[in-house]
Amino acid sequence: MKRLLIVVDMQKDFIDGSLGTPEAVSIVPKVKRKIEEYQAVGDEVIFTLDTHEESYLNSQEGKKLPVVHCVRGTAGWDLDHSLKEFQGVRFEKNTFGSAVLGEYVTEREYESIELVGLCTDICVISNALLVKAFLPEVPVLVDSSCCAGVTVKSHENALEAMKMCQIEVL
Repeated sequence: MKRLLIVVDMQKDFIDGSLGTPEAVSIVPKVKRKIEEYQAVGDEVIFTLDTHEESYLNSQEGKKLPVVHCVRGTAGWDLDHSLKEFQGVRFEKNTFGSAVLGEYVTEREYESIELVGLCTDICVISNALLVKAFLPEVPVLVDSSCCAGVTVKSHENALEAMKMCQIEVL
């Protein structure tokens, strides 16, 4: 059995674009090293992409977070330039978690599933809980040094919430 690394939403808009933060910028090299480590031993790496359309501001999310971001086909939607070269299935998702990702992981056998990326307090926690719900007996891990939240406090709160849900925080 292989391990799986899920790289969550490491897109320009979340790193140094419309919703970027210094904390997000700082994790990019660590995430790159983590991907390299997984791929060097033949483990699987997949990516999620927050994906919105031009009509984003008319969506429920857009009304609550009126900052246009990750619009399909724009520079902000792309993976960070240092991560684009990596191979791996890409899951476009128009909301925080991906049900298609949940279905995908149930079709394979993994010894563990690790998540890294952005934002800890929204999409990382959503996908980690989703994966845990689909595969309750598979260890799900989150590397906190390879994640960043909207704020430092919300990042820490999300890590604590995941621990309570039997997700191992590294």
